[in-house]
Formats: sequence, structure tokens, C-alpha cells
Amino acid sequence: MSDSSVPATGSADRDLRAFIAGLPKAELHVHHVGSASPRIVSELAARHRDSKVPSDPEALAEYFTFTDFAHFIEVYLSVVDLIRTPEDVRLLTYEVARDLARQQVRYAELTLTPFSSTRRGIDERAFMEAIEDARKSAEAEFGTVLRWCFDIPGEAGLQSAEETVRLATDDRIRPEGLVSFGLGGPEIGVPRPQFKPFFDQAIAAGLRSVPHSGETTGPQSVWDALNELGAERIGHGTSSAQDPALLAHLAERRIPLEVCPTSNIATRAVRTLDEHPIRQFQQAGVLITINSDDPPMFGTDLNNEYAVAARLLDLDERGVADLAKNAVEASFLDPAGKARLAAEIDTYTADRPAG
Repeated sequence: MSDSSVPATGSADRDLRAFIAGLPKAELHVHHVGSASPRIVSELAARHRDSKVPSDPEALAEYFTFTDFAHFIEVYLSVVDLIRTPEDVRLLTYEVARDLARQQVRYAELTLTPFSSTRRGIDERAFMEAIEDARKSAEAEFGTVLRWCFDIPGEAGLQSAEETVRLATDDRIRPEGLVSFGLGGPEIGVPRPQFKPFFDQAIAAGLRSVPHSGETTGPQSVWDALNELGAERIGHGTSSAQDPALLAHLAERRIPLEVCPTSNIATRAVRTLDEHPIRQFQQAGVLITINSDDPPMFGTDLNNEYAVAARLLDLDERGVADLAKNAVEASFLDPAGKARLAAEIDTYTADRPAG
């Protein structure tokens, strides 16, 4: 997308990008399949020749150009169809962790949609074992801590919700790294309140509520996520800017928004970056976290999203570091882990030479 990245404009911009590249970070809104790099997608497409996903990395760039949100979902699901075996699951998960580690991401809550894999015939226990093996290996080898959010694919209806909450709450198979429960997919025609019973079950089982809402629908869907689904964070929440009372509520309750600027442009949820409501969120005092969503599909990564946010919010290095600390605060990392990562961010910032 032509306006989804921030071009280098001089030494100050290059210095800020260098600062961002080394900055310790947490990421809270990034999807498992959506994080498959062109190299991994190409490898999987070559492995599963009956897929319509191109195996040529250059052709993938064109394939990942979306006309609207519905088209994005169509393309996304075609990539989901490439994940057919536990070995595919393990490979993808491990490589996603590698890419996060390269960006100095110390902690990430990765959104997985297990229903999409189990309905394609992957044994549920084998799926759980694959993600846990990858998680433990990645932490040992890269130092990046992964935790899971299991999300309902909204387009698959209540059957998928029932299956997802079962997989998330059955102590016989529930993975150790699972911390939260979400809701993704299209929002139009998929009202949030119908999923209340499933979120109630997940919350009762100790999981945190993090549904997508207000991305392609109005602010009422954010209210529904808060009031019906017990949301503790909001995925996207873009349309919240249309409702001053909602912004005030989010700010007062310190309910974070998982903001994904380039994603919103790529899916046409927002027309241009300069029209993105992130400034309104900041002005209202809402807790903002910066995230990449489905980075290779959108031609971005977390470092670029921080550079985008820095331009839109006119931030210097300290301001960018504060954004990184927002993500730590909004995470479901344990208190000691939060304190360590926040201190690492402070130390990194303090050690930077004065500009």
C-alpha cells in the first residue's frame, strides 16, 4: 500500500527508525496464519500444490493486494487452508517467533484460530502439542515469550464458537500458553452479542476477553464487546472515534485499544493514514498499543507500525518508548514480567546518546 509505510526523510527519521529497531517491545494483536512470511507461504504452497495460493514470492505480493475487507478474508482463508498438518502448524509458529525476535519483540500474544485447523482434519491434541513445542523452542532459542489467544472465526458462526471455547477450556488439551479468548473475522453481519455465552464460559475458565470490534462496523459494536463480551482490550476499535462518550469510557476505564494502522488502510477500514483516528484516541487519553495484525499480508512489520505511529502522533524517541510501555501495561504478562520488560525499555532509552 503506497501510504502504509513512512519513507526515510532525513537523518532524524533514520535515527528514529534505528531506535525503534532496537527497542524492546511487546505485541498484543498479531495473527498466527497472518504472520506467515512470503518464504513460509511459498514453502507451504509448494507443499500443497492444489492450493490457489501462488508459490512464487513475487506473485504473492500481488495476491496480497486487497480490494476490501471481504476480499482480505477470502485471501486470508486461502492461506489458512495451507496449514494442513501438525508439522505445518509447528513450522509456522516457530518461524513467526523467529520474525518477532528479529524485531526485538520480547513478548507476544499470538492470536490462533484452532477451529480452522481442527475442522481441516488436524487432530486437536496434535495441534496443541505443535504450538507448545514451537513456543518452548522459540523461548529457549530466541528469548521471545509467546502466549496464545484462541479466537472464534466469526464468519463460521456459532458452531465455531462452541468448538473454540471447548478447545480453550478443556483441561485435558488446553495449552499451557493460553491466556485469552477472542473473536475475529468479518464484523458486518456478525453481531457481537450472540457470542456472549461463549465468552462467559471462557472468562469463567480464567481467560481474558479480547474481541475484535469497531474495525469495519460502528461504535455500537465496541459497546457490545464491552458490555456483552466483557472485553478487557479492544481489537482495532477504529470506529470508537465516532463516539465521544465511548472514548471517554475507554480512557476512564483504561481499556486499551489494539491499534493496527497499516492493516486498517490495507483492508480499507480507513481510507488513508492521515485520516486514521489514532490522533483522536491519543487526544482523548485512551491507552493505545501499536500492533501489526497480519504483517506480511499488509507489507509491514511491527517496527514499521511504530514508525507510522510516531509520524502520526509526532513522537520522539521518548514518546515511542512510552508507546512500547503501553503494550507492556496492557499485556497479560505477569507483574514481575511486566516490571522486567518496562525496565528494559527504560534502560534502552536512557542509554541512547542525546540528540
